Amino acid sequence: MLFLALRHLAARKKQTFFTVLGIFFGTAAFVVISTMMLGFREYLLGELVNNDAHVHIKAREEFLEEHSLDRYFSRGNYLFWKTAPSGRISSEGVTNPEKWYQILEKDPRVAFFSPQCATFATCGYGKSAISTNFVGCDPAKQKLMTKVGSHMTAGNFADLERSNHCIVLGHQVEKKLGVKLAQNILVSTPFGPPIPFKVVGIFRTDNVFLDFCAYGKLEDVQLLKNSPRQVTEIAVKLHDHSQALKLASLWSGLGLEKIESWDQINANIFEMFKIQDAVRFLSVGAVLLVAGFGIYNVLNMTVMQKRKDIAILRSMGYSTKEVVFLFFSQGLILGLAGASLGLIFGYFFGLYLETIPFGGGPLSMGPGHLMVSRSPWIYLQGGVMGLLSSALASLLPARSSGRLSPIEIIRAGAE
Repeated sequence: MLFLALRHLAARKKQTFFTVLGIFFGTAAFVVISTMMLGFREYLLGELVNNDAHVHIKAREEFLEEHSLDRYFSRGNYLFWKTAPSGRISSEGVTNPEKWYQILEKDPRVAFFSPQCATFATCGYGKSAISTNFVGCDPAKQKLMTKVGSHMTAGNFADLERSNHCIVLGHQVEKKLGVKLAQNILVSTPFGPPIPFKVVGIFRTDNVFLDFCAYGKLEDVQLLKNSPRQVTEIAVKLHDHSQALKLASLWSGLGLEKIESWDQINANIFEMFKIQDAVRFLSVGAVLLVAGFGIYNVLNMTVMQKRKDIAILRSMGYSTKEVVFLFFSQGLILGLAGASLGLIFGYFFGLYLETIPFGGGPLSMGPGHLMVSRSPWIYLQGGVMGLLSSALASLLPARSSGRLSPIEIIRAGAE
């Protein structure tokens, strides 16, 4: 039956070619679009996982609602507010950081953790000044927490540990101030007088948000804020970042602090990924739907044209299932050929895309060239979609061919 199926397809070369072309374009489009979208996704997720903590333990944050203050009044009183309570009750720092240190040290799922004290500060050099997010940290642990140490363009991040009142600036801060390595700048906050800091390092990540940050020793930032021993956040790195959400939910019941996992903080990015997937499947599905209609029309016309052949086959003893398989296999052959060619083209086109320069500018968050995913799931999904569309399109014509009987064909005067 496969031999007969191939003979039927070879007899209609032009129709066969354009039908295969439809499946080819649909599959190739799916592979190319998916490799680009998923490549960027993998890069972005890698940056989120490697450049930030997996779990953030932050200062308590509570919002006032209409009945938030009821507990401070007698239960027998009914309160009616002209203006309902509103606002935010929050702590300046983690209430009991020592308790969290003990919990994290005992948890085998925690790789390491780093207490931090962050504040918005104004950095001044000469007549230039710029606001920045000044993060006080343990320099050794911060290098493990993020990839800032590998992004140093001048100096060494570890130099923060060697003396007091040292600072590592992001590229954008250094550029705006016009300051160089080993020069002093004035750093001030609303909590105390300005303090001179020596620039011991400059880093550049090509992420405009990170490059507007600055790092210093934890004790120096606490002194700058006039808040000794204050910790605004405990950054936690896990052995397995996929457990972050589970551990954040578990630790939320151990204290009043606000605990968030990296995927909770970036929930809007994951929503964007869902939209990308919907667009990807819908756009390619439309192409494959058109190709499926092409297969349906071709096979339907073939069944009509080959009624005499069907009568002969049935008269020779071929069963209904064998006749159905004859036409159904033609659709599968078309789908297999188009999907295979589409997958091969998509793979080599992806290799070409990796060579295209992309990003790298002053506002760029990219790696300098297009990121392409090599996930085998892309090719598996593309192949399945191509075969599935061709199989569904060939099912109805194949079933209709099996319902024809030799007597009905002869009575209809089939030639």
